[in-house]
Amino acid sequence: MTEAVSTSRSRPTFASRFSRADILFGLAVLILVAFAASASDAFLTERNFVNVSRQIVTNGLLSLGMLIVIRTGGIDLSVGSVLALAGLLATGLQTNMHFSLAIPVALAMGLCLGVVNGWLIARFDLQPFIVTLATMGSLRGLTYVYSDTPLYPKDELFRGLIGGAFIGPVPVTFIVFALVVPIVWFYLNHTVSGRAAFALGVNKEAVRLAGVDVRRHLILAYGACGLLAALAGVLLSSRVGIAQPSVGAGYELDAIAAVVIGGGLLGGGGGTAIGVLGGVLALAVVDNVLNLFNVDSYYQQLLKGLIILAAVLARRKRA
Repeated sequence: MTEAVSTSRSRPTFASRFSRADILFGLAVLILVAFAASASDAFLTERNFVNVSRQIVTNGLLSLGMLIVIRTGGIDLSVGSVLALAGLLATGLQTNMHFSLAIPVALAMGLCLGVVNGWLIARFDLQPFIVTLATMGSLRGLTYVYSDTPLYPKDELFRGLIGGAFIGPVPVTFIVFALVVPIVWFYLNHTVSGRAAFALGVNKEAVRLAGVDVRRHLILAYGACGLLAALAGVLLSSRVGIAQPSVGAGYELDAIAAVVIGGGLLGGGGGTAIGVLGGVLALAVVDNVLNLFNVDSYYQQLLKGLIILAAVLARRKRA
């Protein structure tokens, strides 16, 4: 039977794109920007804009991948561990091969790990939270098995051509992220698998009864999430010039926050790539302002948790 997924509910209306919650969060960010601009001379400088554009890449890629699985009604808590392992592989393998070969290996690893997550969830009908929580711990252990100390890239071009490179005033890493956004948007809105992800989040059983291969689309969704997490790890290690086994812990919180702020529903069936981009930018502004005023990182984590709670409460009627 040819798969057919209805798009009547997969395309958000104008009202759903600009709900009261969206407007309130947007106004809150604008107020924060205005306050930061008036209180800190460093906020509106070109150097600060460049720093923000480089820093949003990691959470941006993780959030886009998280959006795909959240639209299916799932979640992926292993993205931080995948990020760390991919960064170590892309850096560590340079002792035996050129970095242009090490990067595809790291990306393939992320894709395969995502596929494994999706297969376990779909094949055995397991809860995504439990599966990805288990793989999060297992992969973190595997990361330390691979290297319990930080690794530095052997090839200077790894950083020079990617993490530290600019095209004009724009960092190359940000350009990569900017190219991924429309790709994810197209996948979610104009492919059978992307529309199926939305439908699965709305009513998985109805999708199954309609003859759609639920297992295949779940595997594709988690595979895409793993691939984007690995790409984030490669770009991060290239940008900072070091790969650490401890990196990525807690990054899943930032990704979930960006998805929820951007309109994603943790029960599935909601969220857009453009909305997630707005959520990522909002969190980046919050982080940047707090850093400019030297606010302790523990308070930053507390604030992010409160932001997630506020976003969930603000959108509860839409769920």
